[in-house]
Amino acid sequence: MCLGIPGQVVTFTDPAEHLAKVDVNGVQRVISVRLLDPEPLAAGDWVLVHVGFAMAKIDEEEAEMTLRAMKRMGRAYDDELDAFGSTGIASQQEST
Repeated sequence: MCLGIPGQVVTFTDPAEHLAKVDVNGVQRVISVRLLDPEPLAAGDWVLVHVGFAMAKIDEEEAEMTLRAMKRMGRAYDDELDAFGSTGIASQQEST
């Protein structure tokens, strides 16, 4: 199952390529934030992440509510975190 999961922007790893590192429950990955352009996005903002892309900017209250609901899903939530932790987009800076 692939779910959209809330992640908090930690830093921008490659702003020119619209890549940012997000944190989902302690697991950090680089994702594309290109789909949110030109909406302003800053470290600390929350986004809804699906298959390596930020799909929408959400507020902290919505992020917390969604995470609580997802944690109640049990195994599906654990599987989504495992999938999130094993994927990511490598920026040019990280691959050199």
